Amino acid sequence: MVVSQIVNTSFPSLNISDKPSFALQLMDDYDVLHLPVLSEEKFVGVVAKEDMLDAIDADMHLSNPEILKKISIEPEENLLGALHQIANHELSILPVVNAQMELLGVIPTKDFLKSMSTFLGNDEKGAVIVLETEKRNFSFGELSRLVETNDAYITQLNTYTEAGTGLVVITIKINKIEVSDIVATFQRYDYVVRHFYGEEEYANELKENYQHLLSYLNM
Repeated sequence: MVVSQIVNTSFPSLNISDKPSFALQLMDDYDVLHLPVLSEEKFVGVVAKEDMLDAIDADMHLSNPEILKKISIEPEENLLGALHQIANHELSILPVVNAQMELLGVIPTKDFLKSMSTFLGNDEKGAVIVLETEKRNFSFGELSRLVETNDAYITQLNTYTEAGTGLVVITIKINKIEVSDIVATFQRYDYVVRHFYGEEEYANELKENYQHLLSYLNM
């Protein structure tokens, strides 16, 4: 999935000559903390609500480099690039700009989170297993093989290196709900299983506990 698939073209933009007070009003109207700024129909940057409040007190204009940040993303980029920009700059909207510096639209963070959920396969049923291993021992091929020996496959895999320990923490999603056999396989191959859960197992456990409660109350 790329940025152009989720761009929103209905959000307004500011002109470089607009006053900070107008920018604040527009942000309130659209319930965002940022807006893109144009000059002669070309994208020149993005401004934040907190900076607009300071700009009013200091009688600053939108063109001031202290408040006009050149943050944007190209339409061909992957969603992970958008995630990096949104997280790094704590954005409520991310401007989407082409090579000619034309504003194509924005990605509202609220919409982006829904798209990322789809991108990560969260809508698909399946169990999640979180493992840890030494960096030198990490092998996607081996993980995939171990899962497949239990008549399953990996639908999503994410990793990060833990700062304190240097261990690789691996989160995998499996196309099965019941994964006790897969967990046992990982443990046999010296992977540390931090935790795992399956939607169906959890739902059945809740249902069973609820039935027990009802039986107790009816005694």
